[in-house]
Amino acid sequence: MDKIRYRLVYNRKKKLNKQGTALVQVECSLNGRKIYLTTNVYLRPECWDKEVSQVCNHPQALELNAMLYEYILKLQSIEIAYWKRAVPVTLSLLKASVKKRENPNMTFLTFAKREIDTSDKKESTKENLKTTVTLLSEFRQGLDFKDITYSFLKEFESFLRERGNSVNTIAKHLRQLRTLVNEAINQGYIHTDAYPFRKYKIKQEKGRHEFLTPGELKKLERLEVEDKRLRHVLDAFLFCCYAGLRFSDFCRLKPESFIRLHGKLWLCFKSQKTGFETKIPLYLLFGGKALDILDRYGVCEFTRLGSNADVNRSLARIASLAGLKKHITYHSSRHTCATLLVHQGVPITTVQKLLGHTSVKTTEIYSEVLPGTIVRDLKTAYRSKNVLSRSQNNTLMGIY
Repeated sequence: MDKIRYRLVYNRKKKLNKQGTALVQVECSLNGRKIYLTTNVYLRPECWDKEVSQVCNHPQALELNAMLYEYILKLQSIEIAYWKRAVPVTLSLLKASVKKRENPNMTFLTFAKREIDTSDKKESTKENLKTTVTLLSEFRQGLDFKDITYSFLKEFESFLRERGNSVNTIAKHLRQLRTLVNEAINQGYIHTDAYPFRKYKIKQEKGRHEFLTPGELKKLERLEVEDKRLRHVLDAFLFCCYAGLRFSDFCRLKPESFIRLHGKLWLCFKSQKTGFETKIPLYLLFGGKALDILDRYGVCEFTRLGSNADVNRSLARIASLAGLKKHITYHSSRHTCATLLVHQGVPITTVQKLLGHTSVKTTEIYSEVLPGTIVRDLKTAYRSKNVLSRSQNNTLMGIY
């Protein structure tokens, strides 16, 4: 790797300011290119010795020269830190590091925390990333950029498995780690040749989207809950079983999301995840049960549930009280809505519009086939066949 050369220059633009002083800068040169970094030191012309590039004839000459020398040492330490990571240092990379006032020996974990805090990602995404960083710090404190190798990924995967995490949960944390590694590469902290995910394959199982059968939904509808918090969570969950909302969209509902069209109440909103505008006729779905729940709450109070994780813990308690053996989460309500609509004979394309999916393929994931649906469809097909057969027989009888 080529080394950057540093030297102090004074009054590069050959112009004094109103105070009669000019700036001392550090000239950094590499492969014929140069950049200039400010030292924030301004001097009169008589206070600079051009021959030796030092401050002279100044009351604080010793202190200023020491400060300028330390600044160059700082630039060199940043350069050496990149060398240690096998990252080719460039003038733009050096300038960016100085601008951000980064510690040249910054660890990967420090970098990750800073990137999460300063990113414009959704808060829920940030929380997920922070969870992964916490696990990384538990697995290996002081994790450096050069430590993240193919072998490290395999070891981290084993660590997560030993903690009892499922295959898909492990995959989630590894994908989030990959996001942070990609950002480190984009910013020059990891060389592209050292990309650890090039040969590493993230394993994932086809997830089962848990839903409630009509009988299980009835158990929740009839459940008596005295605890106000649990009652609130249950009502919100049931509302979304009838409306098919995501947790994020439910929490963002406002009074103006509910509008009347031809005297009937509709729910209209733009999905936070897809940006897709959805209109739901609440009065038609499941006999208008969502409206009965909504009448017991003000919209602002109803949608104030807390974090998704807290709500899912409450749902686990509710499922236990109702005698349900399934592990349900808030998203189970959306899956329940889709499954039961298909069970009722609603066309999959209509379910797609109600759920706000941009592709019908996404909706097909949710359209589980209940045993009752199979029986109904077979009976319908059998009746249609008999009707057609009788019609054909009558036609033949008429001919003869």
